[in-house]
Amino acid sequence: MEFTKLNIIPEILQALKEEEYTHPTDIQSQAIPYILNGHDILGSAQTGTGKTAAFAVPILQLLSGSENEKGVKALILTPTRELAIQIFESFNKYGKYTGIKTAAIYGGVSQKPQEAALRRGVDVLVATPGRLMDLMNQKIINLKKVRILTLDEADRMLDMGFIHDVRRIVSSVPAQRQTLFFSATMPPVVAEIAGSILKDPVKVDVMPDAPTVDLIGQSLYYVEKEDKRQLLLHLLKGSDMESVLIFSRTKHGADRIAKDLNRAGINALAIHGDKTQKARQMALESFKKGKVRILVATDIAARGIDIDDLSHVINYDLPEDTESYIHRIGRTGRAGKAGKAVSFCTYDDKGLLFQIERLCGKPIPVVADHPFEPLFAKPVQRVEVRRRIRHFGNKRRF
Repeated sequence: MEFTKLNIIPEILQALKEEEYTHPTDIQSQAIPYILNGHDILGSAQTGTGKTAAFAVPILQLLSGSENEKGVKALILTPTRELAIQIFESFNKYGKYTGIKTAAIYGGVSQKPQEAALRRGVDVLVATPGRLMDLMNQKIINLKKVRILTLDEADRMLDMGFIHDVRRIVSSVPAQRQTLFFSATMPPVVAEIAGSILKDPVKVDVMPDAPTVDLIGQSLYYVEKEDKRQLLLHLLKGSDMESVLIFSRTKHGADRIAKDLNRAGINALAIHGDKTQKARQMALESFKKGKVRILVATDIAARGIDIDDLSHVINYDLPEDTESYIHRIGRTGRAGKAGKAVSFCTYDDKGLLFQIERLCGKPIPVVADHPFEPLFAKPVQRVEVRRRIRHFGNKRRF
């Protein structure tokens, strides 16, 4: 199927053509017709499936012709600043011939430019919950004319503690509206909120054409915790890793990894919630333009990273939330493209690894005989070590 078969207006089709979008992804081909027909949507899709265009394109078309009507007519809620900027840019790309005005509001920066954009008139507003609540409390923004409400990455918004803000925002928009609800996962609290705000929704549950875990070449390195830094340097030096996103479990860890890499002569930047908005955007732009080869990120910060040709993802730390593993490696398998994902696993991480492999439905291939392979990863030696432990009474774990 091509986009021309989805009854999309010529102005948007032209913009899609210029972005070299010809064939919609599964979620786009399924969701767009229902949204254009006014249905509420309950969408479940993994990262990299083209979800943003699945709601941006029909929203732009539904609002086409209403440019002279004052007030915010479509509101998109999203958890992070990076995602808000990404969605804002997508609306501008797809809607550049429609006359629809889009603005993004998010925290971490001065609200004055955002106020100015609102005064100039906005049709589509992309917002993070915290900053939106601030502007609502200051009576700077009114949501009484919203026709279409979209919650994107709903699970992550709730993980970040925005549940009360989301409820208040939803109660501030008209009850008679179209609601689009997208979430990569559907835990009970997310399902409960979806059920309370959606009216007879159409369910769109889409997996990539091939499962993310099958599209991406995965590999696992067992390593002692104290050897992880050296293993990382070993892999990065003289390898085919052209652009690498490294995941750290903590903000402090991300800073430490980036610092260690720079000391070793490998240019790297860290991105996480404690960085200023300016610093985060500069790091992202440098990475996207290839000025910096390595970006180190935490899970939340990485939700807004959308790079078409990311060659590798490295899980320096395995995620404690096992579903985050899919989101992480999906950064390098965008829209059906292949990629590579490398994971480090210490002895204490083996429980997390078991959960991840159970989620993926198959084991991750192990790279053996690397320079930093630990004793616990060598089955034959492990048997001998345990025999010696029993003999000498050593309590050390292997």
